[in-house]
Amino acid sequence: MSSIHNFRDLINTVEKSYLKQDLPEIRVGDTIRIGISIQEGDKKRVQSSEGIVISKSNTGLNSTITVRKIFANGGLERVFLIHSPQVKEIQVLKRAIVKKSKLYYLRGRSGKSARLKQAL
Repeated sequence: MSSIHNFRDLINTVEKSYLKQDLPEIRVGDTIRIGISIQEGDKKRVQSSEGIVISKSNTGLNSTITVRKIFANGGLERVFLIHSPQVKEIQVLKRAIVKKSKLYYLRGRSGKSARLKQAL
C-alpha cells in the first residue's frame, strides 16, 4: 500500500514541474484570446482564437477549457489543454456574470440570446 502512495507522490512531483505558473485566472463565462503554436511545414506561427469559456476542468496537468465561438451561422467549440506546450498565451478580454459552472445551454442559442451579462 505504501508503494502506491510513493508512486503517486513521484507522479505528482514530476507533473508539478510541467505546470505553467504564469496563467491568468480563467473562469467560466470569460471571453478569452488564446494563442496556439502551429507548425506548417518548416514554419512555426502562433494562431490566436477568441471565444467564451463554457466549461473548465481542473485536474492538474490535464486541466482543460472548452471555448465556444460563434462562427458564420454555427458555433465552433474547441477543447484546449491549458498546460500544453502548444498554448503560448492566454488573455482574458472580458468577464461575465454567470451562475452555472457549465454553459452548455449556449449551444442551442444564437444572436442576442447567446450573450452573457458583463461584469463591471
